[in-house]
Amino acid sequence: MVGLIWFVQIVHYPLMRNVSAEGFSRYALSHQQRTTWIVGPVMLIEASSALILAWLSRNDSTNNRLAWIGLALLAVVWLSTFALQVPMHARLATRFDETHWRRLVWTNWIRTICWTLRAGLSLAMLRIQH
Repeated sequence: MVGLIWFVQIVHYPLMRNVSAEGFSRYALSHQQRTTWIVGPVMLIEASSALILAWLSRNDSTNNRLAWIGLALLAVVWLSTFALQVPMHARLATRFDETHWRRLVWTNWIRTICWTLRAGLSLAMLRIQH
């Protein structure tokens, strides 16, 4: 997810501004539908694997602590997604509004930072194992 979110943050969301006003609603709705088919299952797999990892690392205090920090970061990602980004996308699906678009880009940094930190935690956990 970290690679995908950086692509979205740096490339995809900024390019939304270049879609014509006449075609923006259709574009935004299609974007939501197509993205959901990719991101939804991956987010569910990530959440499941994060829970399993926390459970499996329960006897290793260092990895368990990192796993729970990762779960907390993932909870922030989910909260941000459903409390901030999904409503912004819904508003943008009706028409392009620069204020909502800027909020979408700005608030998406929450997910970008959390997923980046999770990637770092994952690497740290792999390093601890070896």
